[in-house]
Amino acid sequence: MAVHTTLKRAGTSLKNFELIVLGTHLRDDLRSAHLPYTAEEYLRTTRINSASTIAFFFVFFTFVNITGIDFGLFTLIPPLLFWLFLFAITVPGVYILQIYYPVMLAHGRKSRIDLDLPYAVSYMQALSTTMSPFEVVKKIYEEKSMFGEVSLEFGQVVRDVELFGDDLITALHNIQKTTPSPLFRDFINDLGVVYESGGDITAYLSSKTAFFHEQARRELDLMLKTIEIMAEVYVTAFVAGPIALIIMIIAQGMTSSSSMVWLLPFMYLVIPVGAIIMIWMLSIMLPPENLEITKREVSSTDFSSGVKANDNPYLEDAAFYKFLESKKKEHRIFTMLRHPFRTYITNYNYGLIAGSACAGIFAVLLMTGGLDALFPKNVFQAGVCLIIIGFMAPISLAYEGRRWFVSNVEANIPEFLRELSDLIEIGLTLPDAIQRISHAKLGLLSSELAMVSRDVGTGSYISSALVRMEERIGLVSVKRAISLLVKASEITSNLRDIFLIAITDFEHYLKLKSERANTAIVYVMIIYLSFGIYLYTAYQLNGPFMSSFASYNLNLNIAQNVTDMFSIGLILGLFSGIMAGQFSSNSVLAGFKHSIVLLAAAVAMFVFII
Repeated sequence: MAVHTTLKRAGTSLKNFELIVLGTHLRDDLRSAHLPYTAEEYLRTTRINSASTIAFFFVFFTFVNITGIDFGLFTLIPPLLFWLFLFAITVPGVYILQIYYPVMLAHGRKSRIDLDLPYAVSYMQALSTTMSPFEVVKKIYEEKSMFGEVSLEFGQVVRDVELFGDDLITALHNIQKTTPSPLFRDFINDLGVVYESGGDITAYLSSKTAFFHEQARRELDLMLKTIEIMAEVYVTAFVAGPIALIIMIIAQGMTSSSSMVWLLPFMYLVIPVGAIIMIWMLSIMLPPENLEITKREVSSTDFSSGVKANDNPYLEDAAFYKFLESKKKEHRIFTMLRHPFRTYITNYNYGLIAGSACAGIFAVLLMTGGLDALFPKNVFQAGVCLIIIGFMAPISLAYEGRRWFVSNVEANIPEFLRELSDLIEIGLTLPDAIQRISHAKLGLLSSELAMVSRDVGTGSYISSALVRMEERIGLVSVKRAISLLVKASEITSNLRDIFLIAITDFEHYLKLKSERANTAIVYVMIIYLSFGIYLYTAYQLNGPFMSSFASYNLNLNIAQNVTDMFSIGLILGLFSGIMAGQFSSNSVLAGFKHSIVLLAAAVAMFVFII
């Protein structure tokens, strides 16, 4: 009992010391990151994970000493110094990473909020003419698929009002204390002031739109600077570093019996772990390129007739509703067969299945010797490259197909909105204007508009037909524009200002997307250049450079050097490609095509050229 009490007091003292050192920042960061922990609970979890790391370290230490493994390092570094250095790197590193995890998460949420805020404010402006401020806030919260982190922030306001009974002003003050975005904090503060003073909220929201567009551009600049720093760190540490070490080791091997074998386990471990950590940090801190295609059935009406759908099909005419559900399933299967490409790019599971099958076939060929005739040397490394390429290629095809689909649709949305605005301004109704535009050359969007026109012709409301179109397309950017148009058409006949808002928002979105792609391509090219330098270094070291020493009768194992550098090149090609995808789109899937190219280049160099 006394021991338990002593341990409990020690734990409390340690917790109090940590809270004193970290101050109130940890509590604020946890709230800003939306992590469901108190500071005390999070620190307790952190200590448990750190203790687990220490235990794993001592298990590893015991295993190495029992088996007698020394990695070839202990001839260069005293064992005690090596283990102290490894302990000093791993244990504090794990603790610091856990402490700063809420900070990174909050920083990522800040970037996402600042980038999505202009679109949310435009939507609020359209709704504020007929809805109360709280109803507008609640509507933004309900549209999570369109406004992401902004919706989650407004969800705190809805919770405080509906669950805790606070008034709107108090709820707005509460969210100011926890949001990680100073820009959102100022917006909420000013919104509360305008509401409390009885000012014109619609005019306030209108005045803020251009300002938030400019702030989103600044946030993008900061995001690109973060990518620049990470790119420099990656190239220096994980590409230039291995090149320098390999040159030194080969030079040492020419003058002594030392080899680079002792270094390989560390390079096999350090490069993947370091790359994975950087990819994970980028995925947290940076918003991804949004290529999500969501498919949600619009079930508020059936038969495109405005007839209310039954929420419980077993209350009335169960046989009829069962028949209806079977017809819906038949229609979904028919749609999949009619549009196989769109079906394939909509769900990555198809690419995953195809990739797994290809990888399995290549793995069987490698194990049974079926690849020996294809690759004259380094069959195992080349086979592993082929397995990885076979797995990635179908998934990459789905991702790049989806990107093409998204780009094609998004590129034509501003022109569609402009033509629609012009036709309505000259006196056409919204259904007639869409029917005329459906014959224009707007890429993939034209077929969707034709379906809207047919829906209206069979008796659907124009708003219902547009909602079904946005759900068929399934893109967040399109949903923002179409939803804004639908809401505006329900509350006013003067749509000119709403169209102007929608066009401005969408062109701003496309401009930011283009700026990000144009800037990120520089860092992608740096990745390719650095890997090309690695391949050229391997060629020179194991080709012309070694040939110049042939007459000196040195003990050079060129074949082993090529195999070792191929193994390292395989790891570099895989993770460098994924890192290039993170830089360009903050998506692992975007990096698959780069990994395929780099791995293919490695196979060509180490199997057929050297």
